Amino acid sequence: MKRIFYLVPVILLLFLSPCHAGFFDDLSSEVMKKLQPQSALDDSTIVKGLKEALASGTERAVTAVSKPDGYFGNQLIKIMLPNRIQQAADVLGEIGYQQQVDELVLSMNRAAEKAAPKAAVLFGDAIRKMTVEDARGILSGGDTAATSFFEKKTRPQLSEAFKPTVAKTMGQVGTARAYKELIGKYKTVPLLSMAGVPSLDLDTYVTNKALDGLFKMVGDEEKKIRTNPAAQTTDLLRKVFGGK
Repeated sequence: MKRIFYLVPVILLLFLSPCHAGFFDDLSSEVMKKLQPQSALDDSTIVKGLKEALASGTERAVTAVSKPDGYFGNQLIKIMLPNRIQQAADVLGEIGYQQQVDELVLSMNRAAEKAAPKAAVLFGDAIRKMTVEDARGILSGGDTAATSFFEKKTRPQLSEAFKPTVAKTMGQVGTARAYKELIGKYKTVPLLSMAGVPSLDLDTYVTNKALDGLFKMVGDEEKKIRTNPAAQTTDLLRKVFGGK
């Protein structure tokens, strides 16, 4: 026991000697980095980094869904008929009306694609109004904390902005008329008409599904920026998200 006690000062002297000072300094530096991965970032850096990330991520998401087949060609967000109505559509497809069903689904997705660009302005407004508290909460939150922030701040306004465009676009191609005609045909099929078909506000339904798809895409972009170094395309993004 005494031998061990005598060895302690010797070991300390070795670490504190000039030949080991560099090692000790490097070790301390690495420990501090692990203990304080984000604390060195000031509020200004965090806010700027998040605003840059959100501007980049939302721009890519809006661009992706706004182009032709942005919704229709993406199976993750493609707008389909509600389940009960889809069942009726499946029956109609089997008796010779599949083309009409397909055209109805296509027109709903085209309406969503037409409305999507309106999200850019509202997303930009939300980014500009972001506070330091918002930024810190987003940075320390889950993989889609920023997306949840956007949805809370902008969904009602987005719904108001999307719906007129959705209604106008579907009106131009006769979506509502085509839907009513298909349901009318379904009701003439013996036995099946007894099951009934729930009423559907097409404008509201397509608007809500369009927003669901948009926020799905924004969430995917956020995950990339948080976890994929290749998506951290600027020094500021790497500084804010690289240590997470």
